[in-house]
Amino acid sequence: MNDLGSLVQQTADRLAGQQVGAVVAGLARGTVEIRGAGRTGPGAAGGPPGPDTLFEIGSVTKVFTSLALARLALAGTVTLDDPLAEVLADALPAGVAVPAKGPEPLALRHLATHTSGLPRLPAGMLLSSLLSPNKPDPYAHCTADALLTGLGRTRLRATPGRSFRYSNLGAGLLGLALAHRAGVGYGELVRREVCEPLGLKDTVLEPSPEQTARLAPGHTSGGRPVPAWHLADLAGAGGLRSTAADLAVLLRAQLADDSGSTPLGPAIALTREVRHRVNPVAWMHLGWLGHRLHARQGGHLQIWHNGGTGGYRSFVAFDPERQVGVIVLANTRRSVDTPAVRLLRTLQTTGATLPGQ
Repeated sequence: MNDLGSLVQQTADRLAGQQVGAVVAGLARGTVEIRGAGRTGPGAAGGPPGPDTLFEIGSVTKVFTSLALARLALAGTVTLDDPLAEVLADALPAGVAVPAKGPEPLALRHLATHTSGLPRLPAGMLLSSLLSPNKPDPYAHCTADALLTGLGRTRLRATPGRSFRYSNLGAGLLGLALAHRAGVGYGELVRREVCEPLGLKDTVLEPSPEQTARLAPGHTSGGRPVPAWHLADLAGAGGLRSTAADLAVLLRAQLADDSGSTPLGPAIALTREVRHRVNPVAWMHLGWLGHRLHARQGGHLQIWHNGGTGGYRSFVAFDPERQVGVIVLANTRRSVDTPAVRLLRTLQTTGATLPGQ
């Protein structure tokens, strides 16, 4: 057995050599340890990041968007099979139709499981533009009008429900559609449906001045400061900021054995009931990716999502069977996936103890 705090600190220290700053959280059988290393910015004045340091979490936002979908579905506000065209019927510009392919309409569940057939990015956007130094805020133009008008120029790459094709456009449209149906902005939707029930106080779309003071500035992989990203009305794909402390609360709710033990229990259960097979060992839930390791690697279950923006990387994963989870947040563009997965597998295979045990 290993000391959970030591394992978490070792991962944070390793990341500090590759990142400007990083915060790592480990969860094991109800215990949470959070450690930070490095700096939030250049020089000693930046200070080390900690549990309450905010980071852009990028595509981990999609987990929150799908939880909001599950909550609204359980409340009867929407159903998973509601066609996107119906939900956005009074918002679509004149003459613009939601693209279609095959007999089944493009539905909300397709957006949450990346089986919509939509392209990865909105019409006119190139993947290379996301990391272009000439476009420091590449999604800023993605207003509702631009996104919905762009649907008229968009073709589905596959029949909805047929195959997995990761789509930021699809996830962003899901957030936009849910907020439209609920009659609130996306940030308020997430606050009301996810953050408030769980008591998350630092997971926000637009940080307050006090939260902005705790936001770790983003950096390129080489350590050069970069401006924040604002995803406009595509926010459901990756616009949230959060902290390791808040995400640890989210993971504890995901690891709860009894769906009635947390306010989001029924919604969490619904997100995991939905499964679209990606390949023989991997699948897509509502919002979460899942896979099971080969038997010679322990056969463990891993449910996860990662994220990245112009100056940040994130990774959140858990194993409900072994009751362990990890969170890694960094304010540098360089990936944190490998050390995060290594920590998760260590917790799965060796377990962890509290200090002094």
